[in-house]
Amino acid sequence: MTENKNEEQTLENETIEESTAEAVFAEEEIPAAEENDGPVEKDELQLAHEKIAELEAKIEEMDNRYLRLQADFDNSRRRAKLDMEAAQKYRVQSIASDLVEALDNFERATKIEAENEQTKSLLSGMEMVYKAITGALAKEGIEPISSVGEEFDPRLHQAVMQVQDENFGSNIVVEEFQKGYLLKDRVIRPAMVKVNE
Repeated sequence: MTENKNEEQTLENETIEESTAEAVFAEEEIPAAEENDGPVEKDELQLAHEKIAELEAKIEEMDNRYLRLQADFDNSRRRAKLDMEAAQKYRVQSIASDLVEALDNFERATKIEAENEQTKSLLSGMEMVYKAITGALAKEGIEPISSVGEEFDPRLHQAVMQVQDENFGSNIVVEEFQKGYLLKDRVIRPAMVKVNE
């Protein structure tokens, strides 16, 4: 009976030791499993962060591209508006350039001295046409450039001769050979002038 008791006691001790050993091994396995799960979760988290950063960079790039396109569109619309305004403002420039040549001929013709009544009436008619043309051009903003007695301006005058005249100051226009014309603020043709040194 004592032997049976000893065997039972031994069996119980072995069972307790086995369960204690299993518990110890189980505790050791749990941290090992957690350690294995940790890096996996960290890798997935890192991949997610990298993906988010990549998408944010793409969004920023697309925003920048959109803003540049919007600015280009605004600039082209502004440029088109300015071009239209300039075209409207200077719409008569090409015809004015041609009419300026005709005005030169009218001016030369009106300087002829009339010898008889028929020539006087013809010159009078030419002067009326000349005044009508200059009046129509003035309505469109085309004006002659004033030259004689003015200081020489290379934007408005074209010097073809230089003289030394004590009656005029230095760099003053002495004589005008051909009238120049302005269309609002744009030079259609510079005045051909003689300038004092």
